[in-house]
Parts: sequence; structure tokens; C-alpha cells
Amino acid sequence: MNHPLKHLALVGFVMFALLFGSTSVVQYFQAQALRDNELNTRTLVEELSRERGPILVDGTPVAYSVPVDDTYEYQRTYGAEGLPAEVYAPITGFFSIVSGATGLEKTENSLLAGTDDALFYDKISNILNGTQPAGAAVEITVDPEAQMAAWNGLGGQKGAVVALDPKTGDVLAMVSSPGWDPNPIASHDRDSALNAYENLIADEDNPAYNRAIGGNLYPPGSTFKLVTAAAALESGEYTPESELPGPATLDLPETTATISNSGGGACGSGGTVTLAQSLIDSCNTSFADLGMSLGQDAMSAQAQEFGFGESFDIPLTVSASSFPSDTNAPQLAQSALGQYEVRATPLQMAMVSSAIANGGTLMQPQLIDQVRNARTLDLIDEPSPSQFSQPISSDTAAALTEMMVGVVDEGTGTAAQIPGVDVAAKTGTAQHAQGAAPHAWFTSFAPADDPQVAVAVVVESGGNAGSQASGGRVAGPIAQAVMEAVISE
Repeated sequence: MNHPLKHLALVGFVMFALLFGSTSVVQYFQAQALRDNELNTRTLVEELSRERGPILVDGTPVAYSVPVDDTYEYQRTYGAEGLPAEVYAPITGFFSIVSGATGLEKTENSLLAGTDDALFYDKISNILNGTQPAGAAVEITVDPEAQMAAWNGLGGQKGAVVALDPKTGDVLAMVSSPGWDPNPIASHDRDSALNAYENLIADEDNPAYNRAIGGNLYPPGSTFKLVTAAAALESGEYTPESELPGPATLDLPETTATISNSGGGACGSGGTVTLAQSLIDSCNTSFADLGMSLGQDAMSAQAQEFGFGESFDIPLTVSASSFPSDTNAPQLAQSALGQYEVRATPLQMAMVSSAIANGGTLMQPQLIDQVRNARTLDLIDEPSPSQFSQPISSDTAAALTEMMVGVVDEGTGTAAQIPGVDVAAKTGTAQHAQGAAPHAWFTSFAPADDPQVAVAVVVESGGNAGSQASGGRVAGPIAQAVMEAVISE
């Protein structure tokens, strides 16, 4: 009799231990994961039943919560007068009862929701005072004038614009076109919100892509010649006055393929052209030959120093731009022109110009200006500028700046001229698909002697200009408008 009782007691003890252990795992080890699960509607109801913190642009909310008389108590709303929701949607993202969160609504969720550890003392105060907790206010670095200049410049064409403060890394503009409105997706009507989200994802123009930092990356075309020129100058074997071969057509080794210049003729006179003049005129044959002379290792290393190959957060996640490895000579020649398998985000090309503008020092791009208590306005966090890398020397930066000023003064970038201001730039016209119009690129900074803003613009498939597009003609005026918006303030 005692043996069956002991066996039963042992089984009961084991079952109790398993039950106790499983509940402990759920309560203590899986609690946060379960809480963060997008399918946990209880957490969503809890978050929407308190005032979510605003996302601010120059002190004005572009994402904020409005009290409503329904289960969720607060309605998330986007946009403001002069700050259209569709212009800022790639930055703010959305907060939805059916589709979760994207953009800053996702990356800064704990701050906006008021659950972050940085708000610990505020939460204690709320408990003692019996008040409902509220989220923090997140102020972003975007300059509203530059943002609207970029948006208006694109004018509905597919593409993107990024502007940076070269000295701090602050993102002054980040526009992705076409835009989209987050408000329908934030609706508390579940069917309506789901339908709006599905329509956004199904749109063949892919407005949900943030083309400035992700989506389908672009071949940067001749804007990449800045990286090739930097590699040449950093090698110590070239100066801006170095003579390069500049034939009308360059025969590529190991193949019957050739590379030609956009105008069809030779660069320079007597069959050669200086490195400086080659950049000013955007000579393909000389840069293709230069890339092969520099070699794979030097080209890859220089691209990596500028940030190619690295994904990082601003805090939005930036897709890694890429430079191919293990290329043969013809592939390397094409890569030196920003073609073949070279792919870049507009932010990456803005970083290249930003590093040149800042004397060779590349600052970490940053989208958050400061975080404050939404009620007391007490400062919670203020990110400090930090260095991303040192891709080039100050001497190389100075030489490249002078060459880029020549691009605007007398070369392919005259459309970006600003009266009374020296502008430094590089144009790009990138082939990307058989029979398709080229992407139009432009990257620049100004003023050249004391840079306040660095810009990169891409207009997909030539935009309204189609096959007649060039970087200077299509993207140059957009960059000019953005730079002017920053400088004139």
C-alpha cells in the first residue's frame, strides 16, 4: 500500500514542479517577449489607452495622440499644417491596431509608449499621484524648410532625397517619393485599417519603401567616381594634376566589351586628361582605366571606409550599400563608374559628400535631436554627434572639394549653382535595366568653404525626363533647392 502512495506522491510532485516551472518561465523569462509580440492585443489596448508621446519637427507634432470615445481612448494622428503626413510618413511610420508599428513609431516605441527605463522616475511619480502615464516627446533633426524643398523638388517623381549636416551628422531632410498617408492605417476601424495597409503594400509604385535608406538600392552611377577619385588620391600615386588616358572608347581586357564617354568623344586633348578635369567632365574611360589600375583591394577598402557594406541605425535601419568583391578587370572598370553590381542608398551617397565636406571626417547620421518628458519638458536624452569613420585625409578632402566646385562652375553640375555661394557637387546618370531610362543622381554640399549641408538626390528612371534624363539636368535643381533652403535660414 505504501509503495503506490509514494509513487502517486512522486508523480504529483513532478507534475507540480513542471507546472510551477512552466508558469515561472512564462512570467519571468518570456514575459517581455510575450508583451512585445505584435499579436498581443492586450498590450496594444493598454498602450492606446494612454497618451502616446508626440514626434516633433521643429517643435510641431507630426505624430500625436488625440482623445477619442472608444475602446482605445486615443487616436494616433499624423501630419500638421505645413507638415503633410505623406511627406513625413517614411520617417514616422505608423502605429496600427492591426499592422503593428513601423518607422520611428517602432524604433522609439518604448519612449513614445512611456515604458522605457529612462522614464522610470516619471512612472513612479504617476503611481504616487494616481495619474495616467504618458509617453515621451521625440524631436527629430529634420529641417522643415529643407524637407519641403526636397518634396516639392521631386514633384511626385519616384526617388529620394537625403540632406545631412556634415559637421554633426544630423539628418536635415529625408524624403521618399511617392509618399503615403499613415492616417487610414492608424484607424480604429479594424477592417478599414487592414484594407488601407493591404492597399499600401500592394501598390505597384512601392510607396511603403523608404527609398532614402532602403527598398531596392540603386546603382549610383558617376556619383561613385568620388569614391574612385578618393582611392586614387589616398594611394599617394595620384594628384588632381595626374594625367589619365581619356580615349573616346576604352577596350576592356578579357572581353570584346568597351566603355565610351557620354558625349561620344575623347576627354581632354592629346588623348589624356587630368584627374581633376576628368571628374569635372565625368569622363568614363579615364575613371574605368583608373579603377583597374587601383585594383580590387584599394577600391573595396575605400568604399568600406565611406560606409559601403555596413548596415546601421539612425535609429531607422539603413540598408547596407554594396561594392562587389572578387571582380575581374572589366567588372572592376564598370564598378569604378558606379555600375556593374555597385548599389547605394541616397543616404550613403550623402555620406560620401558629407565626409568630403567635413575635411575627411564622416559623422554618424542621426535622426533624433532630443527626447523630452512630454508634460514637464525635462530633457531625457540628447544624442551627441559621433564619428562614423575617417575615410580620407584632410588633404584629399580639400582636393576633392576643389574638383567638385569645378563640376558646378564649369562641368556637368551647373544646374546647382547658387548666386554668391560656392557649391561642390558630382552628377550621375546610372544605367540599371535593359531598355529603361537611367536613374538621375546628384550629390553636393554648400557652401564649399564652410559646409552647412550635404545632399544626395536620386530620381528613378529619369523621372519626367525619361530617356533624356541626366543627373545634372533632373536631380541637380532638386539638390540646389534643398541646399538653398538650409543656407538661407
